[in-house]
Amino acid sequence: MSAGALTAVLAVPASAAEHRPHRPDVEITDVQYDSPGRDDRSNRSLNREWVEITNHSRRAVNLDGWTLEDEDGHTYTFDHYRLNGRATVRIHTGVGRDTRTDLFQDRRHYVWDNRSDTATLRNDRGRFVDEVSWGRHRGNRR
Repeated sequence: MSAGALTAVLAVPASAAEHRPHRPDVEITDVQYDSPGRDDRSNRSLNREWVEITNHSRRAVNLDGWTLEDEDGHTYTFDHYRLNGRATVRIHTGVGRDTRTDLFQDRRHYVWDNRSDTATLRNDRGRFVDEVSWGRHRGNRR
């Protein structure tokens, strides 16, 4: 009887762990797809459109070769960038000077559709990491 009670006690934590949602180490944590103010295609307006990516782990992650893509196939490829542990980087659409916390796609046109779109993050092997959708897909995460 005591062996059965011991087994039951040990089984509860294992089954509870299986039901906990797993948060990925690197994920898209925020998207500003509708640039505040007028959409006049100025560099200032373009850079107010961005995607934030956060590394929740303690270790830095090499994002070299990772991609961020919209539904229309506009793709930004990370080049020689390491995201520190427990850090966030913001990827702006327009032109700018890259820093540790801000990267720039150097585009002259908006990428993210205001009505509906999906931002998809893939690693350097093309494997799905995370995505965020809005509009007709609102609230969906794959």
